Formats: sequence, C-alpha cells, structure tokens
Amino acid sequence: MKRTLVALLLVASSTGTAQAVSVNSVITDSVQLTVEGAAVQSTRVGSSYSVSGNNVTATSLGGLTGGTATAAPTLGSSTYAQTTAGQAFQFSESALIGDTPVTSQTTRASGGTISAPNLYSNSTTSTGGTAGTLAGTLTVGGVATVTAGGPGTTAIGQRTVELSVFR
Repeated sequence: MKRTLVALLLVASSTGTAQAVSVNSVITDSVQLTVEGAAVQSTRVGSSYSVSGNNVTATSLGGLTGGTATAAPTLGSSTYAQTTAGQAFQFSESALIGDTPVTSQTTRASGGTISAPNLYSNSTTSTGGTAGTLAGTLTVGGVATVTAGGPGTTAIGQRTVELSVFR
C-alpha cells in the first residue's frame, strides 16, 4: 500500500496544471486612392525705407507714402545737401517697394490647376493631380488590385495580419 501511495504521489506531481491561452487574429485589407489638389503658397514682401549718413542735411526726407490695404506704397521724393562743403561725408538711401496686397485667390480651373493665381515675391505653386485611370479593387479573398492614375496620384493596396498569443 505504501508503494501504491508513493507511485500515486509521483504521478500526481509530474502532471502539469492546465493553463489558459488566448489567441487573437486580425486581418485588415485596404485600398487607398489619392489625387493631389492644386496649391499656391505665396509670401508677401513688405516695404522698407532707410536713410543714413554724416555731414549731410536733409531738406526734404523721402520715405514711403500712400500704402493702403489694397495698394503698395510709393517712394516719396527727397532732397539732401552736404552740410560742410569740401569735407568728407557718407550717405546711404535705400527703398524696397513691397508687393501689392491681394485679398483673394482666383478659383480652380479644370485639370487640377489654379487659372490665374495671385503671386507675391516668394511663391510656390503645385499643379493638382489628374485621376486618369486611377482605380483600386479589393476581392472577397482580400486581394488588392491598384491601377496607376495620372500625375499627382497615389494608389496603395495593403494587407495587415496581426497574430497575438497571450498566456
């Protein structure tokens, strides 16, 4: 009997305990089609005026005049004279007439372009894409098929498989 009890204890201690396992599987199929739009990015340059010097007298100081919300300023006239004749002098006058302000952009024309964009001194323009033959399908079996389009388009077919096992 002692032998049977010892054998039973050995068998019971050698068997493992049951463990729960969770398996999670996710399959995602997708097709993404993109046609880029037309764009204009334009940075307006402002106006500036400066004058400096020594041994110079300003009878009439120039400067910028007449700028409004819809018009760039103009450069006013100036008159300068050497203060002490025959002596050294320095003089510098500079003006930058900036861009005329624009309050709206022209509407988009056909073919992914902006028909007459208002451009300032620093501008970047991009023509929009053309769909052309751009297409994408996804079968019941998850097979993605994409067809190239015109310029400015992208087509992406994708399958993502995720398998997680937890103890």
